[in-house]
Amino acid sequence: MDIYDFLVIGGGASGYFAAINTKEKAPHLKIGIIEKQGKVLQKVKVSGGGRCNVTNGETDPKILSKNYPRGADFLETAFQTFGSKDTYSWFEKRGVKLKTEKDGRVFPVSDSSQSIIDCFLRLAKGVDLFLKTRVENLERDGELWIIHCSDDSIFKAKRLLIATGSDSRIWSALHHLNFKIEPEVPSLFTFQIPEPELHELQGISFPNATVRAGKILQNGPLLITHWGLSGPAILKLSAWGAYALKEKDYQFDLEVNWLSEKDIRKVEADLKAKFAENPKKNVRMLPYGTLTQRFWNYICVRSGIGEFQKGAEAGKKQIAKLLENLTAAKYKVSGKSTFKEEFVTAGGVSLDEIHVETFASKQYPNLYFGGEVLNIDAITGGFNFQAAWTAGWIISSDVSKK
Repeated sequence: MDIYDFLVIGGGASGYFAAINTKEKAPHLKIGIIEKQGKVLQKVKVSGGGRCNVTNGETDPKILSKNYPRGADFLETAFQTFGSKDTYSWFEKRGVKLKTEKDGRVFPVSDSSQSIIDCFLRLAKGVDLFLKTRVENLERDGELWIIHCSDDSIFKAKRLLIATGSDSRIWSALHHLNFKIEPEVPSLFTFQIPEPELHELQGISFPNATVRAGKILQNGPLLITHWGLSGPAILKLSAWGAYALKEKDYQFDLEVNWLSEKDIRKVEADLKAKFAENPKKNVRMLPYGTLTQRFWNYICVRSGIGEFQKGAEAGKKQIAKLLENLTAAKYKVSGKSTFKEEFVTAGGVSLDEIHVETFASKQYPNLYFGGEVLNIDAITGGFNFQAAWTAGWIISSDVSKK
């Protein structure tokens, strides 16, 4: 039986990145990747709607790390070794041209995730790949790792990287190795709101809104869907509130300010002025600011504004109700919906178990962790991939030295 110098469990972003960079730095090492699926890099393929949001344009490690609800302090240190600027340079040097969009997200110029996959596959020549091979158990034999798989195959490795994401068999194996595992909960999900009138507005978006659940507040673009609310503002709230919302079984009160950038007193003054200037015109025909007519009509109905009510007839109570539904609308969230292909979880191997300088286990120096198997997760915008690239690079640097 061959003994691998470096074996990776998990053919995703972090595992593949670690393998190909180790091969570049130390071509003589025998390297292999074990993947339970029939294909590798599937999250890379579907991310960003198939465009692959490679990283984010923010290059300051301190600011970059603030986009991680879990793992911020750990990653701030790691990003000083390999951050988003290094990622950008890495891809460009290997023939994948990148571009930074206005919101800071970085994509291949090709707008195709296949550009990333093709690059990785080209660089993986010389790396053994084992597909449809599920790891069942891990054990130690002196300094070697013995990996038992479901097809009865057995691998031996001098150094092992676990980059499996969420996998119940791997969690069980790690528990037996006495690793501390933080509870796994969903992150980056949308909110189900059982209000048919809201569903009828599906497709209407807002460039900057604020959403609040209890003490958790986030802002950003917001989208009305046929099941409730989505968009970056909602996804960020779900990430920062992952554990708190899980405790509520995803049944909670949500407050929405559709006009996040507006001063509430100014909104009130604007409404009064608009109605005073149009005393004979129907209130429902006087949409506020850049709001669509459909959405304004919805707000009016929600605020008790009659179909034929004139501007001159809008009293203090009705203006107060309009103001509330524009800047502090109340909704009952009844559940969550997830992006099946881009599903992200919070939880995983506790960072207290890991050396930030190497991403190696403090218990077992020749065992590494990368990607979502760690208790690291981020909001949308290329940050989850950046954490994967950072882990992969740092691990490859340590493995190639030995």
